[in-house]
Amino acid sequence: MHVDNHPSLVNEFPAFKDKIHALKMENAHFAKLFDNYHSVDKAVLRIEEGAENAGDAELETLKKQRLALKDEIYSMLTAA
Repeated sequence: MHVDNHPSLVNEFPAFKDKIHALKMENAHFAKLFDNYHSVDKAVLRIEEGAENAGDAELETLKKQRLALKDEIYSMLTAA
C-alpha cells in the first residue's frame, strides 16, 4: 500500500509558522483543531502503514475529516 507522508501543518504552511504558534496559544478553538488534525493524521498513517486494521470506508472517512480540519485551519490562518 502506498503511504503519502503528510508533514506537520507548520511544515506544510511555513509562511504561517508564527501565526500557527500564536493561534495555538491564544485561540482555544484553533488549538483544538490543530490537535484534532494531528490525531486524525496519525490514525490515517497507522492504517496506511498496516499498524491498525480498518475498512476502506473508515479510512476514507478519516481522510475526509483530516482534509476538512486542514481547510478550516487554513481559513483561520488566512483570516488572522
